[in-house]
Amino acid sequence: MKYQGSCHCGSVSFEFEGPDVIENGIRCNCSICKRKGAVMSSFLLKADELQRAIKNDSLQTYQFGRKVAKHHFCKECGMYTFHETFRVPGSYRVNLGCIDGVDVFNLDYELFDGASL
Repeated sequence: MKYQGSCHCGSVSFEFEGPDVIENGIRCNCSICKRKGAVMSSFLLKADELQRAIKNDSLQTYQFGRKVAKHHFCKECGMYTFHETFRVPGSYRVNLGCIDGVDVFNLDYELFDGASL
């Protein structure tokens, strides 16, 4: 199924092919993710599987620690949209709260222990 998502203001949008139904996600307890509180996709996307449309150079990247993971967000509205993972560089997880038609409050999720990395 094709999914579409965006930041709050629409300056960063994306689409990808994913499972027929998104039934679960992942939350992480690392220092940035616990502050974001986002539910991320449980599946990974390769860079060429995540089509991105960026208006006005709005996509910004934040890195910390070992600077492997790349947390992407919109500089206009501040919304975290997707990130390149620490464990599998070159692969992405998306913020399920940014995807049209996905209700993150009704999803099961797994907790990833990123604080111990």
